[in-house]
Amino acid sequence: MFINRFFAAHRNWEDWFGMLLGLLIAVSPWVAGDHVSRAAAWNAVLIGVLVFFIAELEYVVLQRWEETGQLVLGLWLIASPYVFGYFNAGELRFWHSTLGGLLILLAALELWQDWDRSDKDMLKRGGLFE
Repeated sequence: MFINRFFAAHRNWEDWFGMLLGLLIAVSPWVAGDHVSRAAAWNAVLIGVLVFFIAELEYVVLQRWEETGQLVLGLWLIASPYVFGYFNAGELRFWHSTLGGLLILLAALELWQDWDRSDKDMLKRGGLFE
């Protein structure tokens, strides 16, 4: 029962976790230590910055497009090794698959939590207004 109530409402920790995922995605090419193309590195940085920015927006003013954006970015991050040709590069593919999967799970959880909320209720919820 506690777990059901805990996950039933959109919480601030989810937004902070999204920001952390954004930072990890942005630095992942250097953490993994793999030699990847410049395009793959810039792709990771861009996705990481976008994830961080969207999570920060969620913290301030919650809207559904933010969760949808996170979901799309998570899918793109998982597809990136195949698009940019570093699927055999080693650790970076693992990092991007794992971080992309976590981002998709987070976005799906947030979409589920906010599914029945009206737009007015969505705008009331946010880190600055709680």
